[in-house]
Amino acid sequence: MLSNSLEVHHLVCGYSQFQLKDISFNLQKGSFTGIIGPNGSGKTTLLKGILGEIKILKGKLMLDGKEMNQLSLKEKASLMAVVTQHTDDTDMSVTDYVLLGRMPYRKAFQLYDTQEDIARAETFMEMTGISHLRKKSMSELSGGEKQLVSIAKALTQEPALLLLDEPTSMLDISHQVRMLDLVRRLNQEMNLTVLMIIHDLNLASEYCDELLMMHEGTLYKQGTPEAVIQYQSIETVYNTCVVTGNNPVSGKPAVFLVSGDQRNRLAGLHPPKDTLE
Repeated sequence: MLSNSLEVHHLVCGYSQFQLKDISFNLQKGSFTGIIGPNGSGKTTLLKGILGEIKILKGKLMLDGKEMNQLSLKEKASLMAVVTQHTDDTDMSVTDYVLLGRMPYRKAFQLYDTQEDIARAETFMEMTGISHLRKKSMSELSGGEKQLVSIAKALTQEPALLLLDEPTSMLDISHQVRMLDLVRRLNQEMNLTVLMIIHDLNLASEYCDELLMMHEGTLYKQGTPEAVIQYQSIETVYNTCVVTGNNPVSGKPAVFLVSGDQRNRLAGLHPPKDTLE
């Protein structure tokens, strides 16, 4: 029987202007799940609720079978790690930055990193392909390199659950593929449970085992990419016209946008003159 890494039961959280409404789902250990939905649908609010950055108004969160509100900050940090869109621009070296991931394991009055801490950092710098950057300052790195360093730092926490907040949003297509290939490999080789906010529906479909589609603070649809990436759902949630098909190589669902010109052509209409001026 498969066990769950994260369980979300009837979650309500958010702000006075916007709240999530009765969100429930489970993430199985070793799964790779994407959170999709338009801006303002509740993706980031959901992630902040899981991380404990905003107050839970109703519901319950379980992490590895433990109620999260009963865990200390140190315990949470040893069970889950997060990679955000933006990495600190600091003069700290890459090695020292990655070693920050060992903070949950520091003992009282420990002033220096142990040999075990350093070995863990070296392992994950090697795994993420950034060992050659170890002596560089974080401020010297490109956006793609900083994201890889952030992943190495998160892995150095040795979490059961890795949370990613739009890790590809600032990257070009080659770095997007490199980043997600790495996350997928870590997911498979380490049995690491991954929950990722991602805007690109084609990347979400190609890399994720399961998708959570958010809409106006609700979990509109949940399932495999085949079950979620359907034009009817996308048009309802995103309020835009699309066509869906299959990637000819992987067979995964793919989304094709339909421009206003093409919509007008298909409807037998002509765009008004003032749109061309």
